Amino acid sequence: MEVVFCGVRGSTPAPGPEFVRYGGNTSCVAIGRPGEDPVLVLDAGTGLARLTRYIDGRPFRGTILLGHLHWDHTHGLPFFSSGDNPGAKVHIVIPAQGDAVEVLSRAMSPPHFPVRPDELRGEWTFESVEPGSFSFEGFDVLVREIPHKGGRTLGFRVSDGSASLAYLSDHSPQSLGEGPDGYGPYHEAALDLARGVDLLIHDSQYTADEFAARADFGHSSIDYTLGLANEAGVRRLALFHHDPRRTDAELDAIVARLEGNVPADIDVFAAAEDVVITL
Repeated sequence: MEVVFCGVRGSTPAPGPEFVRYGGNTSCVAIGRPGEDPVLVLDAGTGLARLTRYIDGRPFRGTILLGHLHWDHTHGLPFFSSGDNPGAKVHIVIPAQGDAVEVLSRAMSPPHFPVRPDELRGEWTFESVEPGSFSFEGFDVLVREIPHKGGRTLGFRVSDGSASLAYLSDHSPQSLGEGPDGYGPYHEAALDLARGVDLLIHDSQYTADEFAARADFGHSSIDYTLGLANEAGVRRLALFHHDPRRTDAELDAIVARLEGNVPADIDVFAAAEDVVITL
């Protein structure tokens, strides 16, 4: 399994020289097999446009799973030229909450945007799903509902039979209670998704100091992310959905502070655009 980080920010893009190394695009992770174009995409933030460059402009033929429908996870759809392409074949999957095209069109249609999702070029299909087990593009995908403020939100566990990853891009566990450390419980859905995976990609928007004032914003603290990784027996942990104000230097400092303060059997790093990981 090959994993490509196309966008790693949360909330809004972060342009400017202080965000160059980790990247300023919003959430998007592409999955495929080594030597082949990615066929499964998790979220469609502004980072989705970078996937076109990664596949040298070829038409995209695969599935895009949207964890939820906030702007920072959907804004890339109409600007994905490998998808908005006569040769493309794109299947969009969203959390069930009504007709998928109509729900997406609330934000992507006139007068807010020139075209609707079903007016993009190529062959586009749309599906709403409830939590469960699925097969998309030859990958086994476990879908669980996770807490997040402002709309139904799903987390994903993706496996190809030899490697696995979990993706919880926006996660607000404290809405379920304080948990053992005050950052929220390690609840059943999160553990189902993360248990024993080779790579956990998880919302890590706030430091502990920031979380005290922003606990009701709908995101996780870095401390919760580390605790979940340890509780679930994760091998590698990607800090993800970086705060849009978090500079490269500040992310470097966070990673440096974690050295020696996390279990030795967990490799922790801050996700960065264009990083490719083979599991």
